[in-house]
This record gives sequence, C-alpha cells and structure tokens, in this order.
Amino acid sequence: MPPTLVLVPTYNEAATIEVLLTRIMELPDAVHVLVIDDGSPDGTADLVRKVKTVHPNRIFLLERSGKQGLGSAYRAGFRFALERDYTCICEIDADLSHDPDDLPRLIEPVAADKTDLAIGSRYIGGVRVIDWPLPRLVLSYGAGMYTRAITRMPIKDVTAGFKCFHRRVPTHLDLDRVRSNGYAFQVEMHFRTWRAGFRIQEVPVIFTERSEGQSKMSKAIVREAAWKVWELRLRDWVGRL
Repeated sequence: MPPTLVLVPTYNEAATIEVLLTRIMELPDAVHVLVIDDGSPDGTADLVRKVKTVHPNRIFLLERSGKQGLGSAYRAGFRFALERDYTCICEIDADLSHDPDDLPRLIEPVAADKTDLAIGSRYIGGVRVIDWPLPRLVLSYGAGMYTRAITRMPIKDVTAGFKCFHRRVPTHLDLDRVRSNGYAFQVEMHFRTWRAGFRIQEVPVIFTERSEGQSKMSKAIVREAAWKVWELRLRDWVGRL
C-alpha cells in the first residue's frame, strides 16, 4: 500500500474520535491520519493526543482556533498531504458513519492506477444507509438528483464525504479556487475533478447514522449547497471555473 493520509476534520467529536483512530491504526503502517480540529471545547484534541502517544509516527494533529468550516479543514489537510508526498489522500467523517474497514477498498483502485478518485457511494446498487429517518433519506437523495440535474455529473453519490484521491488530483486543482466551506465542498471537489478529466469510480459502502454527538448540518449549509451548484455550472459555462 502506498503512503496514504486519511483526513479527519473534527469539531466536538470526543464521543467517537478515539475509537475511529484506533480502528484506522489497525490498517497497514503506510496509512497515516491527520486530524484537523477546530478548537473543539469537548476535548477532542486531547483524545487525539492520547492515541498519538501510542502511534507517534502515524497520527498527526492540526489544531486551529475556532470553527472555520469543513472546506477550510480539508484544504489545509490536502496541503499537509502534498507537502509530505503522500500518494493517496482520503476523507472520512469522525463520527463513525463511515466504516474505517472500507478504507482499503477505496485506496486499492487508486493505488493500482485504475482511477484518480474512488468515492464510497451510498447509492450504488440501491440505497445503502442504516438508521436514517425517512425525511433525511429523501433530502439526501433529492439533493443528489438536484445536483446531478444541474451539473450533469455522472456520479450517483455527489455529496459523498468518504473517498480517496490520488495526489495528482489536488496537485492539479487550484485549492485556493475551491470556495465552498460546508458540505458543498464535496460537490465542488467532485465537479472540479470531473471537469478536469480525471477518472472517477464509485465503490459501494454502507453509511450508518451517527449514534453519538450532533450532526453539523444546518440551514446555512443547505443554502450554500443549493446555490453553489448553479455557481459551479455558470462558472464552467463561461470558462471561469
């Protein structure tokens, strides 16, 4: 397995971060983790440091002052990975809604040069979610249909946050031009990756609703996602993506 960095943005994830890191550390030694913590008041960073004492060369912690957003955290994580020459760069949620055991299934096709981006998809081969209330499922699936209709992206799970990039993707993309900061960041990265001509593969995974902590979804995040797809399409149309 090539050098791989798993990016984990956190804000108040003390209930799950220790378990997540411990499980990722069960993967091959080539897999490292960077936690980007936005000043969590619940002690998330302290728990990361605790696990880091056991795996000092595989776990890294980037502490930031205040809540700066998902997109900002991932941009910082990508830069960290590129500066340190990681080949594969993964994204995973801190709340255990993504199964860390699925990481090798995302890394392998990228490492084998079969794709440039492997997306852990909830909507390949049917709907693969556990413990989601019906309104949440309808909102997610409907948001995907809305996004695909506007952007024309050939991706089933356009809002997926569980994935693996080859380093060539963020190296090529201008991360400073990726402006989204909420969950729209995922849509924008998918769109820019697709429009740049990179290969994209969806890998079926099962998504489990978080049982600990609180969702970071908000009305502001939904609004950003709703207008961002139009902005992306228009910028692409006028050649200013």
